[in-house]
Amino acid sequence: MAIVVAGLGNPGKEYEKTRHNAGRSAVELLAKQEGLEDFVFNKSANALVAKGAIGGENAVLVLPETMMNLSGKAVAAFVKSPKAAKSLVVIHDDLDLPLGTVKMVFGRGSGGHKGVESIMRAVKTKDFARIRIGISAAGKRHQAKKVSGEEKVIKHVIGKWKSAEEAVLKKVLKKTAEAARLFACEGLESATMFANTR
Repeated sequence: MAIVVAGLGNPGKEYEKTRHNAGRSAVELLAKQEGLEDFVFNKSANALVAKGAIGGENAVLVLPETMMNLSGKAVAAFVKSPKAAKSLVVIHDDLDLPLGTVKMVFGRGSGGHKGVESIMRAVKTKDFARIRIGISAAGKRHQAKKVSGEEKVIKHVIGKWKSAEEAVLKKVLKKTAEAARLFACEGLESATMFANTR
């Protein structure tokens, strides 16, 4: 069974380099590092798809071409059962984590992330791996500085990365891509240990 790596974000030029597209950026980096074929539009999934091998394991990289909240349909085109979901890793931005933080989890609730909720509904399980990329400013004791109020949240999430943040982001995307590679080659435990170590 192929490993499915889904990078969440919004399609289109205007959303490139926005915080909400952190997951998408990480998957694009992974494809580049692993020398996978180019992303090609898959009409039935409504997603950009790249296939190839990661460390000898068959992998399908998926970038949904729907808006974030409808990501589930694209992922469900490649993950046909709750059992198949065990080979799925979803990479997405997370407001509850400060920038510079990566957390890998398995079988958890969506934490209010609409893209993740959409996938859980579509694949009918929450038992899949996720790599959460922090996009908030750092507050006290490595906690995320909370952004409150719907308008402010939206503005932050679809805002572009500041140039001061880009060096940190680069490291984070590299770490995320490596965690996804480990998930493909060595499984959940190795990937989680790597991702969740500061």
